[in-house]
Amino acid sequence: MTLTELRYIVSLARERHFGRAAEKCHVSQPTLSVALKKVESRLNITLFERTPADVRPTPVGEKIAQQAERVLHEAERLKDIAGQGRNPLVGPLRLGVIYTIAPYLLPRLIPALHTHAPQMPLFISENFTVNLSEQLRRGELDVIVIVLPFTEPGIVVRPAYDEPFCVALPNDHPLASNKVISSAQVAAENLLLLGKGNCFRDQVIEACPKLSEPGGIEGALEGSSLETIRHMVASGAGISVVPISAAKSWPQNPKLLQIRRFSAPQPMRRVGLAWRVTFPRPQVIDVLHAAISDAPPFGTLKISG
Repeated sequence: MTLTELRYIVSLARERHFGRAAEKCHVSQPTLSVALKKVESRLNITLFERTPADVRPTPVGEKIAQQAERVLHEAERLKDIAGQGRNPLVGPLRLGVIYTIAPYLLPRLIPALHTHAPQMPLFISENFTVNLSEQLRRGELDVIVIVLPFTEPGIVVRPAYDEPFCVALPNDHPLASNKVISSAQVAAENLLLLGKGNCFRDQVIEACPKLSEPGGIEGALEGSSLETIRHMVASGAGISVVPISAAKSWPQNPKLLQIRRFSAPQPMRRVGLAWRVTFPRPQVIDVLHAAISDAPPFGTLKISG
C-alpha cells in the first residue's frame, strides 16, 4: 500500500464519513472511495462497513488503520530526521496550546521566539488538553503547552512557569471591599465557571474547598471562554476565578470590574511543555522554553530550583 492509501484509511477510520475524510485528504469523495475499494480488492478483505447512514471500520479494518497511523508517523519522522543535518530551528513548528493559556501566552511568546528562531514559523492549534494530547500522540503536533501534571506513555514534559489564580468581581460585590480573598470564601452562588471539558474549571473546583463538597457547584453559572466570563462579571452576573495572565491582560475598568488576589496559600497552576520522546528536534524545545522564560504571560512566576 502507498502512503496515500494509508492516509485515506486513517482519515476514514477517524471521520467515519466519506465526505469529511476526503476533505481532510484534499481529494474528491469519489477519488477516496475508489482508492479504498481497490485496496480492499487487492487485500481481499473488507476494511469498512458501509451503510447509507454510517461508515465504520471492520475489526480488521480497525487494526489496519491503527497500524497505518503508526507507519505514517514513522514516515513523517523520516522527513524530520533527514532535516537534522540542517538547522533544526529552520522550518515550521506545530504547536498546540490550551484555550485558557493561548490568548495570554502567544502575544508575548511569538515576538520572543522570533528573536531566537526567526525562520521557525508556528502552526498553532488551540484546543482542550484531551484533544491536544491525541494530536500530539498521532504526530499531528510537535509540542503542546498544557497544565501539569501530564502523564502519557512516550511523552516528555518540562515545566515552564507557575500561574496564580485570582478573583474577578463586579465593582459593587461585597467581597470587592476585601484586599485579598480566601479560597474558602468562593462559593457556587453567583459563581461563573468555564464549561465541562475545560481543565481550568476542574482546577478552580479543586482549589476552592466549598466547590469540592457534594453539590458544591450547584447554582454556578457557565461561560464559554474567559473573555465571555469577563464580560459577564463586568455586567454584574457574578464572580469568577481566573488565571492571573487573563486578569492582567484585560482592560482596566474599576467601575465595572475588580480583581483581587487570593490570600496565602494562593491557588495556582503549573504550565509546561509536552512533546514525544522521539521528537527529532530537541534544540527546538530548549529555544521554545527560553522564549517563554524571556517573555512569560503577565503575572506568572518563575519556577524556583
